Amino acid sequence: MAGTVHIIGAGISGLSAAVRVANAGCKVHVHEATQQAGGRCRSYFDAATDLTIDNGNHLLLSGNRHALAYARSIGTEAGLVGPKRAQFPFVDLSTGQRWQLDLGESRLPLWVFDEARRVPDTGLLDYLALMPLIWAGTGKLVGKTIPCEGTLYQRLVQPLLLAALNVDPPEGSAGLAGAVVRETLLAGGQACRPLIAREGLSAVLVEPAIKLLQDKGASVQFGHELREFGLASGRVAELRFGGDTVAIGDNEAVILAVPPRPAATLLPGLKTPSKFRAIVNAHFRFDPPRDMPPIAGVVGGLVEWLFAFPNRLSVTISNADRLVDMPREELAQAIWRDVCKAGGVSGELPPWQIVRERRATFEATPEQNALRPGASTALKNLFLAGDWTDTGLPATIEGSVRSGDRAADLVLAMRRT
Repeated sequence: MAGTVHIIGAGISGLSAAVRVANAGCKVHVHEATQQAGGRCRSYFDAATDLTIDNGNHLLLSGNRHALAYARSIGTEAGLVGPKRAQFPFVDLSTGQRWQLDLGESRLPLWVFDEARRVPDTGLLDYLALMPLIWAGTGKLVGKTIPCEGTLYQRLVQPLLLAALNVDPPEGSAGLAGAVVRETLLAGGQACRPLIAREGLSAVLVEPAIKLLQDKGASVQFGHELREFGLASGRVAELRFGGDTVAIGDNEAVILAVPPRPAATLLPGLKTPSKFRAIVNAHFRFDPPRDMPPIAGVVGGLVEWLFAFPNRLSVTISNADRLVDMPREELAQAIWRDVCKAGGVSGELPPWQIVRERRATFEATPEQNALRPGASTALKNLFLAGDWTDTGLPATIEGSVRSGDRAADLVLAMRRT
């Protein structure tokens, strides 16, 4: 008899866990505290721009194995689109210089040997200086592991690690940075092709998962906030939702896939990251020029990444605590000036929306990384998922899916034994 699995939280980690156990034949119940699925990875209609926008601009890479396998399992891998080669155009707003990083199609980082394909004004020795990151421990600082200065750092390493870690790279965990470098730059162009959900995150990564689960007989309840666990004999025996209580049978399991604060409230004594950093995303209703690349790196300005969607230009600014209290229109004007320079466009400020997430990701420092719990808990039928758990990666979609897969695999192993 297939066991029942209760998933608490319908973000990407919860959905990936739910899909995995449902595909293995388990009966699944998903409980989501809010009125929508997707967590920080979702789309919604925005009246200010009259467009459907994402709450954050999330970039996937072709080497994100778990995320792509998840998309494949819900039938939406084709919804993640990008160039055929791993090419990244960059612009330096302080100098006006433009270049293209071309990582090619190899499984090896052969691009570093080709002056025409690597960052301008960099040599092979600059790249070799990054090697200590690859075997660095999570307790070491990036700033104590590699030189955080020079052309290569400013034009590639800093933008890459800032986007991945969401902290100023020198203060970040060298071990987490090394994991990013191993799975991207060191894995060659075949692992680095950029992929974007052009039709929206919800349409590609969220809604099809909900439909698949429902087609398999799963229940998905919104506005169903877990208030307390009922415990007995070292296991979860009840889920208490305030208005109702659900008994958990002997062959049933629970995956807790909620942010760290509610997780710590539900499990007193649970060690979780306690410091977080903001991300600012801006969206402008503007038809991008036909030749504009879908994603471009920007250095020397306020903006870091510029995304071109149908009818919309969007930007992401990481480690953005300094911007969360800036007047909205002033911030929109400053960002639009950078967008015009980077994108080669002009015009008055179009309809816009600013999305500021104050607690977007945990602080990817050695101190905070050490607080990330594993997927198992002291309760034999309760497992954790979330990008803030110990995935070996910073807080990314790939880390979210990896955590959901890990929790699901532990549930399935528990059922087998």
